[in-house]
Amino acid sequence: MTLWGGRFTQSPSDSLFALSRSVQFDWRLAPYDIAGSIAHVGALKRGEIIPPKTADALINALRELQVEISDGRFAPVESDEDVHSALERGLKSKLGDEGGAIRAGRSRNDQVVTAFKLYLIDAMSTIASEISKVATALLDQAEKCVEHIAPGFTHLQHAQPISFGHELAKHAVSLERDIDRINDWMKRSNLSPLGSGALAGSSLPLSPEVSARELGFSGVVRNSIDAVSDRDFVAEALFIIAMIGVHISRIGEEWTLWTSTEFGWATIDDEFATGSSIMPQKKNADVAELARGKAGRAIGNLTSLLTTMKGLPFAYNRDLQEDKEATFSSVESLLLLLPPLEGMIATTTFHGEVMKKSAPLGFSLATEIADYLVRKGVTFAHAHEAAGHCVKICEKANKELGELTDSELRGAHPDLDGGVKEFLTVDGAVASRTAPLGTAPSSVRQQITLLREDLSKHGNWISRERTRISGMIAP
Repeated sequence: MTLWGGRFTQSPSDSLFALSRSVQFDWRLAPYDIAGSIAHVGALKRGEIIPPKTADALINALRELQVEISDGRFAPVESDEDVHSALERGLKSKLGDEGGAIRAGRSRNDQVVTAFKLYLIDAMSTIASEISKVATALLDQAEKCVEHIAPGFTHLQHAQPISFGHELAKHAVSLERDIDRINDWMKRSNLSPLGSGALAGSSLPLSPEVSARELGFSGVVRNSIDAVSDRDFVAEALFIIAMIGVHISRIGEEWTLWTSTEFGWATIDDEFATGSSIMPQKKNADVAELARGKAGRAIGNLTSLLTTMKGLPFAYNRDLQEDKEATFSSVESLLLLLPPLEGMIATTTFHGEVMKKSAPLGFSLATEIADYLVRKGVTFAHAHEAAGHCVKICEKANKELGELTDSELRGAHPDLDGGVKEFLTVDGAVASRTAPLGTAPSSVRQQITLLREDLSKHGNWISRERTRISGMIAP
């Protein structure tokens, strides 16, 4: 069924219909389209554009369709072009020609943007909820590992010893930023386009402000042409998902390394690992690897949409049909990944004793020598050079920094003496970094507390949005 055709003498060719048909993927919008349609019928009724009896019949039929879609009794058929034509077919099957009355004052252009916004608000609030669970799992593990001392890395080289809880908590920080981005996106995207028509608004008294309130929007868009052609809210959502993908990919990369034989820092629970079809000894970090891999899809979908949006003239163009599949792919791929990712993180066993053995390797305590000299009044430039000289001595003598003799220390710098050795332990190095953002266990515990508070605050608006959308689309 099509929603147009009066001025045409022929139906679309089969090839054109196949090209135009989108119901096979935009059917996901059906619950949201019905919510928008109910609000639109309310506007038609308030404006006395259709009789109250017709409006009530339309709303009842739409609610019946909600139930039938939910339980599978109503679904698209081959002749449906898109979700909107399928739902109008459903209305007409219940009400006859009266079902077409819903089309007054509305175009598919503002109809689809309304449904798509509601879908994305639902999806992004769900993603925020799931990301919060992953961040909480990271903080739970971080809390357990605050006292584990591990080497910190820059450039994939041993840098300085750190609390491993600090290492884990860093991922929760980046994910909390992602949740904050979603909250910011919500504020910017939560404006109703319903009432924009094809591009110029409507001459009918539709009270779009009232419809916006009924749908839970915070207001109405300011320009009807922008409303039907705007996909910034989609591109921005895809950017956030891509950014989440990048952050999750980093988690996946580190979990893959930590659980390798070479590192041996962690063991993934059997429930979140897989084996090999040929090598019986294998235990593979597939969740972590898929977390890395799916970032590529998210980045690709963002790039695809931005390329589609580039240079579109005036108002709506059919190119924008391409926004749906990229979005559905990114959203559904991420929501499929997050629960097993949370499970993998929550059930991983970390081996603190293995980490601690490798913490001083690679002369990771050299900065302690420089800091010791700075406390004695030496400029950091000279202190840095002296610490580097100590490393050179150790490399030649095949020894660790703590094994340097007093004579060797003085040879590196006159103010360097045996007193530095009390600082050349990984425990002392970590414990000394007590700034609020530092790696001392006391600092890391405070960081974890503050992050939990942030996640709790986010939980309030996430719950509010989830309740709002669920109430609208529930049958």
